[in-house]
Amino acid sequence: MMKVNIDRNSGFCFGVVNAIETAERYLKEHDELYCLGDIVHNNMEVERLEKIGLKTITHKDLPKLKGATVLLRAHGEPPSTYQTAMKNNIKLLDASCPVVLKLQNHVFNGYKEMKEKDGQVVIYGKEGHAEVLGLAGQTKDEAIIITSEDDLRKIDFTRPIELYSQTTKGKEGFLGIIKAIEKKIKETGMKTEFIVNNTLCGAVSNRAPQLRDFSRQNDIIIFVSGKKSSNGKYLYSVCKETNPRSYFISTLEELQNEWFDDDVQSIGICGATSTPMWLMEKVAKAIENGVTGK
Repeated sequence: MMKVNIDRNSGFCFGVVNAIETAERYLKEHDELYCLGDIVHNNMEVERLEKIGLKTITHKDLPKLKGATVLLRAHGEPPSTYQTAMKNNIKLLDASCPVVLKLQNHVFNGYKEMKEKDGQVVIYGKEGHAEVLGLAGQTKDEAIIITSEDDLRKIDFTRPIELYSQTTKGKEGFLGIIKAIEKKIKETGMKTEFIVNNTLCGAVSNRAPQLRDFSRQNDIIIFVSGKKSSNGKYLYSVCKETNPRSYFISTLEELQNEWFDDDVQSIGICGATSTPMWLMEKVAKAIENGVTGK
């Protein structure tokens, strides 16, 4: 008999839980609440909250609001967002993740120190990602953003370098960037100062070894995540590397009958830090009931 297992270590991290609970508490007493950007990178959860009054806006919309209440999600915001809110008498419900806020403060201080020695702040992360925009804002947008080794050309390896990482990036990728920078510095023949700050979030990096074990324990893996989720892409790659029969879905409709052969004894359901447990449970129930979409 086929068994369906849900990874209980998957699902919302503390920062996402806090942001969603903050929104839900407010909407119990008010009809609507604005949220600056998707509260979580999961369309199903965003749609659920929109039904109870959450309205998603962009940074272009923010200056048009006057006297409204706006939720800041877990990703954190640059100083300009707070300045706009103050100018327009906007009340902020700040649900920025404490881990991200601590990193923003670290980047701000690092930027000041690097400025004094003609150095550079380098952030390993996804260009345009909400968290990265907030971090770069601490440096007056002077930080160098690198996504891959191809971006290393942006760095002057003869000047001091201080490296940070977006909290939701993978450990392997970050270590690869560190080694690549060290190699480039060595090639200059100079003793360039290179400071590395390990700013990866444990809620993501600690899940990688857990997911490897989970992926080995099941014949196939159904990884549930929003397509926009950075940590979702990383954690799925961990599953796929460990178990080639791993499949990425965002909705029930993306399940395919052909994945579930007669030889499948166990199916593992897991997801990103932005994936709600209720959605993983819904996927598990659909599979158990034989409703597999396509």
